[in-house]
Amino acid sequence: MTPARVYQHPETSEIAMPKVLFALSEPLRLTMVRMLVERGEVDSIDLGPDLPRSTLTHHTSLLRESGIVFVRAEGRKCMIRLREDDLEARFPGLIRTVLNGYPAGAGNEGDA
Repeated sequence: MTPARVYQHPETSEIAMPKVLFALSEPLRLTMVRMLVERGEVDSIDLGPDLPRSTLTHHTSLLRESGIVFVRAEGRKCMIRLREDDLEARFPGLIRTVLNGYPAGAGNEGDA
């Protein structure tokens, strides 16, 4: 039996504004974050069902490494949720402010 995957996450105190802002600078990742705000924890596949697996992995890894999301293995699934409490503790109101400035359905054209 293969051991469950273990993902590395920064401690709350290690979540850095430049990394968070970089992760939030891409429209696709902003759309993923909005989905997590609205739905809570989801299977990572639900964040980009039409994306190539490598593209989805790239974006979710960047969100995890920046401290925006928490990822855990559940069988063959990769469950992902927003680290709302940690982000609010480090940067109060940041996620809400960024999402308010980027309307839902704005698209992924890169001109956000």
